Amino acid sequence: MGGAKAEDKPAAAAAEDWCYQFGNKDAFDLKPPKKSPIALRTVVFAMTMLCGISICSMCMKQLGSDGWSRVVKIEVVEQPCNKSIAPLSEAQFVRYPQPITYSREECKCNAVRSFAIISSQRSGSGWFETLLNSHMNVSSNGEIFSRKERRSNISSIIDTLDKVYNLDWNSSASKNECTAAIGFKWMLNQGLVANHADVVDYFNRRGVSAIFLFRRNLLRQLVSQVANNHDRLLKQLNGTHKAHVHTKREAHILARYRPRLNTTSLIWQLKRADEYTRDALENLNNTRHMSVYYEDVVRNRTKLLDVLDFLGVPRRKLVSRHVKIHTKPLSEQIENWDEVYSALNGTQNFDAG
Repeated sequence: MGGAKAEDKPAAAAAEDWCYQFGNKDAFDLKPPKKSPIALRTVVFAMTMLCGISICSMCMKQLGSDGWSRVVKIEVVEQPCNKSIAPLSEAQFVRYPQPITYSREECKCNAVRSFAIISSQRSGSGWFETLLNSHMNVSSNGEIFSRKERRSNISSIIDTLDKVYNLDWNSSASKNECTAAIGFKWMLNQGLVANHADVVDYFNRRGVSAIFLFRRNLLRQLVSQVANNHDRLLKQLNGTHKAHVHTKREAHILARYRPRLNTTSLIWQLKRADEYTRDALENLNNTRHMSVYYEDVVRNRTKLLDVLDFLGVPRRKLVSRHVKIHTKPLSEQIENWDEVYSALNGTQNFDAG
């Protein structure tokens, strides 16, 4: 027992010395560390990152792959276009198409209006259309129904119309993303008159507006038709037929032909053309439309501003490279003018100009 007490004494003495040192303020002199604070912060940051990675790893294991996908999944919801911008009276004529062949991107909420230029051959519709296409926001795609397979039945017609008005029709006139008015030329004899009831229903249902473009002077129109048919056979411009020209030289060459008209059937021919046009307009009258006459636009270009207002696009100066072919008086363009004048003089709406 005495040996045990002897051994406890040194241990007690050591503990007493340790307690003394702990209580001594000089034993633990807390001075600022001499190490760089940047290095210390780097170490703390690294340790924090390691702890964060470890915690995330444990969470991922607990959630499993399905749970993690639910956590990180972000759903992007596209905001609908504000369709209240258009006046209530015009809301049915404004659409926001989503083409299949491309994305409208930043212009997807730009309103688009649909139109069709209703006309007949040699009424100035080619010149009129190039004027519209000079507007940066208008796309008119030409005579798309000149191809017979596109107008073979009403189903083919509607499929073609849907493609045009959905902005999926590709042509040199296409403005694509930021088009504000989309349309084409439709001649009366290209399936339009034959399917007028279904066409009117489609126009009203899809909000398509019609621009009726015709000529007042049917005799001038007839001369232009006969001369155009003549050039189609002879191809007077270096072996190429051109319905429209872009130089005065080309216009002069085509204008040299002076047709000889059959005066026996002339009155009946002009009367039939007039009735055909009037009947067509009556059948299409229940659509939203405006009427434009070629002669009025030639004399007064401000008529085009009314067309732009009708299409709901900003007013701009419109230009065309087309050069008018027949500029002379009819007396200098018809070979048997004296006979024609005698046959038509005194008849209704005869214009010798």
